[in-house]
Amino acid sequence: MSTERDPAPPGPGGPAPGGPAPAGARDAARQAAAAPGRGTARDTGAAGGTGAAGASAALPRRPRAGLRTRLRRDWQMLLLMVPGALCLLLFFYVPILGNVIAFQDYQPYLTIWEAPFVGLQNFTDLVDDDRFGLALRNTLVLAGLQLLLFFPLPILLALIVDSMMTPRLRRAFQSIVYLPHFLSWVLVIALFHQVLGGAGFINQMIVRFGGEAIGFMTNPDTFPLLVVLEVAWKDAGWGMIIFLAALAAIDPALYESAAADGAGRFRRIWHITLPGMRPVIVLLLILNLGSILTVGFEQFILQRDAVGADAAEVLDTYAYYTGVIGGSWSMGAAAGLAKGVVGTVLILAANKIAHLLGEDGIYRGRPS
Repeated sequence: MSTERDPAPPGPGGPAPGGPAPAGARDAARQAAAAPGRGTARDTGAAGGTGAAGASAALPRRPRAGLRTRLRRDWQMLLLMVPGALCLLLFFYVPILGNVIAFQDYQPYLTIWEAPFVGLQNFTDLVDDDRFGLALRNTLVLAGLQLLLFFPLPILLALIVDSMMTPRLRRAFQSIVYLPHFLSWVLVIALFHQVLGGAGFINQMIVRFGGEAIGFMTNPDTFPLLVVLEVAWKDAGWGMIIFLAALAAIDPALYESAAADGAGRFRRIWHITLPGMRPVIVLLLILNLGSILTVGFEQFILQRDAVGADAAEVLDTYAYYTGVIGGSWSMGAAAGLAKGVVGTVLILAANKIAHLLGEDGIYRGRPS
């Protein structure tokens, strides 16, 4: 019969007070002290196991449902997608097949299969066409001005709205700047004529004070700035929405910590707000670069007679007047196809640069 006294059973938090700790507990304590953050094999196994075996034992992988099972489960959502998918297919993807006429001498009374194939002749004719060079130059100038002068405006408006403390004032300001987006270009141009036209409000005030009327709406030299002003008035408020969403995703605790450390308003904007908005800014900048050759159609065709064809000729109007009005359908299609190819190349190049700078861009690159 053993005379040794058995150790007292441990309590809820360990061994009983005053009692010796078991050898296993002492070893586990020494291992935990030697390697902080690591548990014993038993503890790790209880939490999910070590390595792949423990993870699979704790979290068994669910078998992936088959295609028939997923169709039966999600048929309502798929049914809701059908109208949108058909619209996308019929009006966006099927017309892409019509770009084949850019490589043909297409005539409306011939089918695509009967039109003779001319290869790259239409693109060669585009390069030799002076009107195409003029349209390309005007498009690049207008796109560059819009990128430099218009792109920062929605960001600035979002910062202004975010700094407003009164919700009622914020809602009123948002409603005012959103409204012009829903107006057609016909109404926008008419409103600008009422303000800046020869008999508009500004010129009436100039004449009343003894000056001469200024042709704001008919001057070809200042027409690019007029275009940027019209675009900014119409779409700056609408473009602000996505930047407001980016601002809402920034943790308010960062502003509180910065304010507690003595950072002023502008330092908080520079070090917290703008870095928080940077992924969205990069994404929209890439998308704008992709559409840099698409500066609009209605806005320019409505003002073409006022400022002249040389000032208002862009790639979209060139394709319209060359293909639809002039009857050279193949050259019009070639101009549109060239614009699309250049836009795709610019998107891919800008996205690659974004990846090199550490941003996600429009899609994530492959992990290296």
